[in-house]
Amino acid sequence: MLGTTLDARAFLERMGRELLRLDVNEIQALADAIYDSYVNDRFVFICGNGGSGSNASHFCEDLGKSTLRREDFDNDARKRLKVLSLTDNTPYILAWANDEGFDRVFVEQLKNLASPGDLLIAISGSGNSPNVLRAVEWANRRGLRTFGCTGFSGGKLKNLAQRCLHVPLDDMGMVESIHLTVFHWVLDNLHGRISLGGVPYGPTSSR
Repeated sequence: MLGTTLDARAFLERMGRELLRLDVNEIQALADAIYDSYVNDRFVFICGNGGSGSNASHFCEDLGKSTLRREDFDNDARKRLKVLSLTDNTPYILAWANDEGFDRVFVEQLKNLASPGDLLIAISGSGNSPNVLRAVEWANRRGLRTFGCTGFSGGKLKNLAQRCLHVPLDDMGMVESIHLTVFHWVLDNLHGRISLGGVPYGPTSSR
């Protein structure tokens, strides 16, 4: 926990440096994967635990609502992104965890809902969460596209997922914060493509 040894200014400066270390091609690839799902009427599923679970819910809410313009809310003809966070059906999660084991809480939902060609975004700071890994393993076998979001060394998820956004940093709080910052850029990029008719800026733009 870097904040235990850094004051507020030093912490923010470190956060800024870590953000600039990211591979912008990985960030753009995440936006492109979600946009491809939108164009091809595929479902986007998101999962994670703890802070990453919160990020999954947050990202899902943003993608479902904020890819639209306000004037589109009542337009039934406007195509919408199909997106669901697997972290949010609490009774369903508890039933699987209590009866069959916590490592099955995400994969069993996918078995009910997912189809080949859908996208699974799997978030794990450590990259080693068993329930996340099990979901990705199943998704890979069943023809889904998989995209991991990791920190630290990337763990098993970094190589298991077909694509990955990796934050090479050994601090869970910063990793989760960076993931969320990236998700907000991805949202803006998708809003531009879905609702404004084009890409307002690219990952290497000076804007």
